[in-house]
Amino acid sequence: MKGVILRQTDARLVDIAHDFPRQDVRAAAFWLREVLPEFPAATHLVVVDPGVGTDRAAIVVEVAGHRIVAPDNGVALPAARRLKERADGETEIQVYDIAYDDDTTASNTFHGRDVFAPAAARVHEADAVADASGISATDEWVDLQFPDPVFDEDSATGEVLVVDDFGNTITNIPGHVLDDRQRVTVNGESAPVRDAYAQMDSGERLVTVGSHGNVEFAVNQGRGDEAFDLSVGDSVSLTW
Repeated sequence: MKGVILRQTDARLVDIAHDFPRQDVRAAAFWLREVLPEFPAATHLVVVDPGVGTDRAAIVVEVAGHRIVAPDNGVALPAARRLKERADGETEIQVYDIAYDDDTTASNTFHGRDVFAPAAARVHEADAVADASGISATDEWVDLQFPDPVFDEDSATGEVLVVDDFGNTITNIPGHVLDDRQRVTVNGESAPVRDAYAQMDSGERLVTVGSHGNVEFAVNQGRGDEAFDLSVGDSVSLTW
């Protein structure tokens, strides 16, 4: 993919990650939402594509000067909405379709090389996305929305969105529910609330607010997913 891009442009290539969970569109969408706003306006190439070789579309999502080239499976939309928020909501999200002839120019198994990398190069070189060859505006695309937590007077019920490489177990519950609390109950078991991992002894578990702003379950120098017996998609009941 880098070779394809460098044949067409002298763009500076910066890798974000190659270790997102395989075929996990939602995990990739979550991390992109957290990462892309830290970059200056750029063309971003995202290929987490379990639908490769099918009739799923290829798109460019443009917002606040950023151009996200990706499969049309929802992976780009949470990041686009976050970029819109960072721009004070004063910019619109525009979506464009990438045309390609899958009978003659693309393999059935490597659209990253054959479809998305060439498109990213064309989009990067174009003054406007619509000026790039094979790109046209569309009003149809696949969206991806993270589930909303449910709140009660003394509880919140949510879901594990992702587990990072350290085992930190990240939920969709906003971190403000931990404000001024010393302990909470997680799925029936009490756990301490702390601001930092190192506020607990090594191997001890805790509930905290991660850099993403959500409630996460962790272990100082250990794995929160194992200590709390939680996996991606599991329901989480938090009470206080």
